[in-house]
Amino acid sequence: FLGAGKPPMYGDYEAQRHWQEITYNLPIRQWYFNTSDNNLLYWGLDYPPLTAYHSFVCAYIAKLINPDWVALHTSRGYESQPHKLFMRTTVFVADLLVYIPAVILYCFSLKETSAKKKASTCALCILLYPGLILIDHGHFQYPLSLGLALWAVLCLSHDWDLLGSMAFCLALNYKQMELYHSLPFFCYLLGKCFKKGLKGKGLVLLAKLAGTVLVSFAACWLPFGTDVEQIMQVLRRLFPIDRGLFEACMFSSPTHCPDKVANIWCSLSVLIKIKNVISPRTQLKLSFAVTFLSLLPACIKLTVQPSLRGFKFALVSCALSFFLFSFQVHEKSILLVSVPVCLIINEIPFMATWFLLVSTFSLLPLLLKDELLLPYAVTMPAFLVVCLASFSILEKTSAEDLQLKAFSLSLKGYISWFKSFPRIVRSLFLLSLSLMGVLSVLSAAVPPPQRLPDLFPLAVAVVSCLHFLLFLVYFNVVILWDSKNRGQKKIS
Repeated sequence: FLGAGKPPMYGDYEAQRHWQEITYNLPIRQWYFNTSDNNLLYWGLDYPPLTAYHSFVCAYIAKLINPDWVALHTSRGYESQPHKLFMRTTVFVADLLVYIPAVILYCFSLKETSAKKKASTCALCILLYPGLILIDHGHFQYPLSLGLALWAVLCLSHDWDLLGSMAFCLALNYKQMELYHSLPFFCYLLGKCFKKGLKGKGLVLLAKLAGTVLVSFAACWLPFGTDVEQIMQVLRRLFPIDRGLFEACMFSSPTHCPDKVANIWCSLSVLIKIKNVISPRTQLKLSFAVTFLSLLPACIKLTVQPSLRGFKFALVSCALSFFLFSFQVHEKSILLVSVPVCLIINEIPFMATWFLLVSTFSLLPLLLKDELLLPYAVTMPAFLVVCLASFSILEKTSAEDLQLKAFSLSLKGYISWFKSFPRIVRSLFLLSLSLMGVLSVLSAAVPPPQRLPDLFPLAVAVVSCLHFLLFLVYFNVVILWDSKNRGQKKIS
């Protein structure tokens, strides 16, 4: 795993182990504060309370097996085969209890007849998505927030709006990055309230939803709610805006930053040294403004015309806007876009497969540092083969297959080459695969020039970012030109 045997930080494995040590040995009031027993510069807790509670549960079990695993101070950097097995088991159990059941139930609850026949195939493709597998087990990133968000989507698809709201509140209280999905949930449910009428059923639903959210947050924050300073300190840990725009670089030297995120800010920094030109506060305002403007069209459309299909596409579009333009984005945050893409793989298998391949490719520098080249080299082609066999994706590149029929009709007479669109799309896909393959080989096998040590990670980031920008345009076009809301129950 990343950082094994490399003091002083050791890596994400040690972060998860250290949180177990802290939550088990210290009182709750000290979990987020810097003390002699809790050095926040050494993997201090920076996730919401549910993550801390989960760490405490894991620590309690670890203490029963071997107290040395969570002994205060002396367990720092602890590495042993039994403990690695325990840590990997905790990740697998989280998958088994929360994420995997949500995926399977979602696929078998799809309302389209054709999709029902392929429910097992759809679930297989989602569960074989390489990015989540590699990050889950390489970085010990528990999938609970993503799993809870999936449960929320599943509940909303059955009109269980209060349960869905509660599940999403739990997801948000496990990882603050679930804010990437918050606006689609808010706009979809608000749109349903508007449709029902804010003088009748809609007002009742709105009141129930507000109550559910308040109760859910109150339950999660109850141990911290008695002290305003406690709440403010947790919030400061969750949103450390003083770190600046480039969160992934905070532990790197000024001259060498190995973590290149495939978003617009890291890509633009090749041409403009944003950190040297714009102050941190201005960076925050700029990223907020651009992010807000980029996701506004999809949110307005979803509020005015709420539909389950539009909601799922908005989850993708808004999460991608956050990834590309927001503040302090980590490479692993692309999973917050990829999981919603998995939810629409049955509707647009070609574009979904393409996106999921690019998203895993964007993680390549991180995976190489993690010594996960072999798993990457195996899972990527395997995932592509399964999608080709399951959905025949290369045969589904027409404007109708890509949900672009309404858009193409609006362009009819203006763009003559639209008839050859399927062939162009297939060619771009093959070109993209070739480019990702070449950069993967170069990154893994060829030493970079001494003058440009970050050449290959930066190339991966920029190429991925260009892909993501095109995907953002595509998903927004699908959302804005969608007037049919096919297969959706009428909201009344």
